[in-house]
Amino acid sequence: MSEQTIREALEKALAESGLPGAAAAAVTPTGETISLAVGHKGVADPAPLLPDQMFWIASMTKAITSLVALQLVAEGKLDLDAPVGPLVPELAEPQVLEGFGEDGQPRLRPAREPVTLRRLLSHTSGLGYDFASPDLIRWLGHAGQTTMGPTPPAGLPLLFEPGADWAYGFGIDFAGRMIEAVTKQDLGTVFAERVFKPLGMADTGFSLTDAQRARLAPMHARLPDGGLAPFPFGMPEPPFFQMGGGGLHSTAPDYLKFLEAVIGRGPQILPPAQMKLFTESQLTEPRPGVLKSAAKHLSNDFDAFPGQPTGWSLGFLVNLEPGPAGRAAGSLAWAGLSNCYYWADPKSGAAGVLMTQLLPFADPAALKLFEAFERAVYAD
Repeated sequence: MSEQTIREALEKALAESGLPGAAAAAVTPTGETISLAVGHKGVADPAPLLPDQMFWIASMTKAITSLVALQLVAEGKLDLDAPVGPLVPELAEPQVLEGFGEDGQPRLRPAREPVTLRRLLSHTSGLGYDFASPDLIRWLGHAGQTTMGPTPPAGLPLLFEPGADWAYGFGIDFAGRMIEAVTKQDLGTVFAERVFKPLGMADTGFSLTDAQRARLAPMHARLPDGGLAPFPFGMPEPPFFQMGGGGLHSTAPDYLKFLEAVIGRGPQILPPAQMKLFTESQLTEPRPGVLKSAAKHLSNDFDAFPGQPTGWSLGFLVNLEPGPAGRAAGSLAWAGLSNCYYWADPKSGAAGVLMTQLLPFADPAALKLFEAFERAVYAD
């Protein structure tokens, strides 16, 4: 599929979406690599959006943190199944939130199972996100805490016994803390040495240079009437702490370099045993990857494959049946809160990433744009 045909498909879908612009990069099943941008920077900025535009990629950070954690497992520096308490004291004696009493006080009990790295990477630790958990929102209000502070909230309770369920949450931030503990380096330095430099990802990092900041795409908010408005937003500079779960900025072509390595087109990033954990489903029940929003200003409900079985590797959502827009069964995917999306298809040799800057997450028009992009990448 030619770049021009993909561009035409994106431009048509963009016009229907109401979004100002999007950047995209892909490798097609035939091995052609494309990088392009459509539309303009924002509702208040008519300048063309550029292929090298910088974006806050939010939870697209998670796969990179998971990769580095598994590299350290391969080197014997981290253990997937050991309790994480010695490296992350906040999780040494976790408490499970069982509900609230009639007086509104949270009911907590000590966890019987330990939090482990495997459970952090698979989102089965019990750590959740407040935007997807009414109980966690209520607990934060009771504790007078916020998830937007300089560190993860102190004493953050678990939503269930470790290993007993699946919930999307702060687990990968704590995996990042484990990486820092064993390497004695900050996460940005570790990522640069182990991932960004080997893969040639010069435009990915936690902090922005002045030149990169000048290329940062503006954030938007979807209004109740369906329109868009500029939304003042930015990660703290310097970051309060380097969030392994959501702190990175990148570009579409830079992130594609990571996805190409995941499907075997780039340098080897993991030994075979750990690569299998990284790219093959490790759990299917309860069905992972479904988000029910508890904060509609941040996220809509999200289910990438309604009616289909899904799995979770130690890095990605895995579709266990062929996807409706072209990807093969066993493909890997996830997203970022700012309506950034990607997939990597080891079987077909295709991968793609689409970046916008829009809240709330799972915007229906942005998802249709992503689907049109994927269909164009796989078209004959």
